[in-house]
Amino acid sequence: MKTMLRPWAVPILFLFCQSSVFAQAATVRVDHYVPVVSSAPSMAGDTALIYVRERSQPATVARRASLEGQVVLFIHGAGTPAEVAFDVPVQGYSWMAYLAAAGYDTFAMDTTGYGRSTRPYVMNDVCNLSAAAQQDFVPAMIAAPCEPSYGFAATTIESDWHDIDAVVDYLRRLRGVDKVHLVAWSLGGPRAAGYAALHPEKVARVVLLAPAYSRNRSAGAPASLPVPGAAFSKQSRLDFVRNWERQVGCENQYDPAVSEAVWRDMLASDPVGATWAAGVRRAPNTTVWGWTQDVVRRTQTPMLLVAGIHDAQVPPSRVAEMYEDLGASEKVLLDLGCSSHNAMWEVNAGLLFDASLQWLRDGAVDGSSNGVLRKGYRE
Repeated sequence: MKTMLRPWAVPILFLFCQSSVFAQAATVRVDHYVPVVSSAPSMAGDTALIYVRERSQPATVARRASLEGQVVLFIHGAGTPAEVAFDVPVQGYSWMAYLAAAGYDTFAMDTTGYGRSTRPYVMNDVCNLSAAAQQDFVPAMIAAPCEPSYGFAATTIESDWHDIDAVVDYLRRLRGVDKVHLVAWSLGGPRAAGYAALHPEKVARVVLLAPAYSRNRSAGAPASLPVPGAAFSKQSRLDFVRNWERQVGCENQYDPAVSEAVWRDMLASDPVGATWAAGVRRAPNTTVWGWTQDVVRRTQTPMLLVAGIHDAQVPPSRVAEMYEDLGASEKVLLDLGCSSHNAMWEVNAGLLFDASLQWLRDGAVDGSSNGVLRKGYRE
């Protein structure tokens, strides 16, 4: 299904600069918009603008002559936009600022339909949610659950890889490097590691928190595309809190102030969803295929995998299976205690951030480039 080219979807780049101070160091924020001809089923052929947030050290700080090995791209999961997930405005909780303070130029991108990137127009219709999700908007927005105007998943894993490739190439040109590092979370596992399998020549090292790996994933695309179903999903504040609370296994596992900050940023990233009922975060439903056990076995890109012991969304056992299957000789599995699916927002975030820095800088964590490590447990 092809849509009209929206006036906001023109092939230009915008830059916005803002200085921000975190506990780790002063960083500069630059907002980039990268144009791409979309391959998402809900807006195929239209131009989408992919939002990319940068955190890096100010130009006044001495820089290396070459930035090879110093560029990091963060990729989000199934719901939370990348700049919300990885740049929390609370001291000590911005993963991007942590790595930027160590000298990396960090970038976080929203694929089509997420956050500040172009959203397919079908995401503006409440009727394109699942019937169960529509119930939360009865009777405030609709009298009763309604038939969809677009009854298919809005995006696919291939359209995500297409977006990622556009951003990776943009960063390679922008910083004059051959390869970038990738850091990803949850469904960002298929997005980032799947992309690395397709383009190993463009990816240096990878860090995956709770990668959504399945040994039984389909190898090929579905027989018919687009795939029938709800075009997008929503998350309310209550959804957000309930999902996190069911994964708490330690006292004081997270600071409520961090939860509040994340949710505020979530609504700020979706000004349309923020007006629905008490406010929701919208995200496209994505059809995933192709990132199979065989693909993982053939992958040689060095990877750090992280599993939160209390993760109820991507159980640690699935992350362990990916570690077992991964073909790379340089691979480490970090078993992180007192941590949920949202480990980067919790008490052990510092351990996660430090491990990622060691991996990107040294290709090892605590001197190990292969093996299973255990951190953050309260003995």
